[in-house]
Amino acid sequence: MFHVRFVLATFVWAFLLIAAGSAFFGALAAELTFDLKVAHGRVPDSMQLIRVRQGDVVRLRWSTDQPLTLHLHGYDIEKHVEPGTTTDLTFAASATGRFPVHVHAQGGRADGHTHEEEPLVNIEVYPR
Repeated sequence: MFHVRFVLATFVWAFLLIAAGSAFFGALAAELTFDLKVAHGRVPDSMQLIRVRQGDVVRLRWSTDQPLTLHLHGYDIEKHVEPGTTTDLTFAASATGRFPVHVHAQGGRADGHTHEEEPLVNIEVYPR
């Protein structure tokens, strides 16, 4: 009888630890918004590197002076941005690493997309 109670107590304790850990780490996740203005094909130097933590919900609010199609590599998200509008590119930062945002230009490759030389922005996602 003691053995059954011990095993049951161990399972309950493990479940509580997992539940508490999930609640704790979930509470640490943030919802972050970054306003990014593309002018003459560039964003300001201070916005070219964005750092977030794994689990964060990231909203990139884009505006531009010319039509652009943006591609967030690693998350495979593409958005078209028109002048005079603001377009949100939102994602949950589940994968860690460095993820560039490139402008896709029409023409060039068979799939119709080419990249600018340098990314507009790099998103760095750090483990929590």
